[in-house]
Amino acid sequence: MSVLMQEMGERALRLGVPFSVQLDLTYRCNEQCVHCYLDHDDHGEMTTVEIKRLLKEMAEAGVFILTLSGGEIFMRKDFFEILEYARELTFCIKLKTNAVLIREAQAARLRDLGVESIQVSIYSGRPEGHDAITKVAGSFRRSVAAIRFLRAQGLKVVIANVLMTENMRDHHGVRVLADELGVKYTLDPTITPMMDGDRSILDLKAGVSELHTLFRDEAYISNVDEFCAPPPAPDADSMNSLPCSAGHTACYVSPYGEFYPCVQFPLSCGNVRQQRFIDIWRNSEQLKEIRSIRLRDLSSCSQCAHGSTCTRCPGLAFMEGNMRGPSTADCEKSFARTGIPSKNLLAKKETASPPPRQLVQIQIVPAITGSRLSGIGVPASAVAS
Repeated sequence: MSVLMQEMGERALRLGVPFSVQLDLTYRCNEQCVHCYLDHDDHGEMTTVEIKRLLKEMAEAGVFILTLSGGEIFMRKDFFEILEYARELTFCIKLKTNAVLIREAQAARLRDLGVESIQVSIYSGRPEGHDAITKVAGSFRRSVAAIRFLRAQGLKVVIANVLMTENMRDHHGVRVLADELGVKYTLDPTITPMMDGDRSILDLKAGVSELHTLFRDEAYISNVDEFCAPPPAPDADSMNSLPCSAGHTACYVSPYGEFYPCVQFPLSCGNVRQQRFIDIWRNSEQLKEIRSIRLRDLSSCSQCAHGSTCTRCPGLAFMEGNMRGPSTADCEKSFARTGIPSKNLLAKKETASPPPRQLVQIQIVPAITGSRLSGIGVPASAVAS
């Protein structure tokens, strides 16, 4: 993050301004990634008119960075109309896309509209590895071709790679590809539960041993995605620090107008179809609660050795049942980095470990059992009442 952007973020925090917003234009997608947390059916997306009204409200509220994402943003036929209007409002625009639908003409138009950066997801340096995750044959070839188009137009491109069990050994290949294409790339081993709370896709997340190896890999250390918590003030007490930017300088709006603190924090704070953006930002009781939380208020994290250095995500903690509680995924990351288990992991280990099976001496009576054996040790659970 540049010094200027950091200063702007700090000023927004002091003034209570929503500095950065992610707006998902659609959940529809032309890929079916195995780790995706979204329902790709259309349940009534905001119209072009509704989105333009929202963008105007965001501009009036002081939003500077606008990230347009999905789903796949190019699935919306009105995408360029929306983008043009957003640029008229002078947002700094970032895009997230799989880029499969981008050809030379679209790349040139993005250049002409002054898009700040474009993040493209690539999951492997091998076509078959990437396509296995997206479940779309040829998606690797088309995404890479689009990156070349975009770079030829002088646009800034970032390759984003989500690491999971399916591609843990492929991230070096993605780095080589990024170098070849002349673009930056980031890696993130976070697998997010489905927005509806379904946690089954967490089976794809890397294990602690895999994370341990990853966190000692220079290719990861130099390309890790930035942690989103606001930087603490110099000499500030770490216990008074903010756990995350969500709800403080950043928020997320879904294609259906639902207003959330973050895309990984599915606590609805209102709906922009029913309320003005700024009214939700200023008056939502949910946001007020989130803004009141400091590290000292987190039930187990404040007493944990990792408390002031953990990348704990309050959204993931919320999806585990308590926004003031720990995020197990982040506890596992801290353990992989340091070798020291968090208070939360120790508690989970104790809970998961069954009590030792007790052996009792049962005297078998030969007259009843017909056996000459006695004093046999059997589990107490095998004794009939």
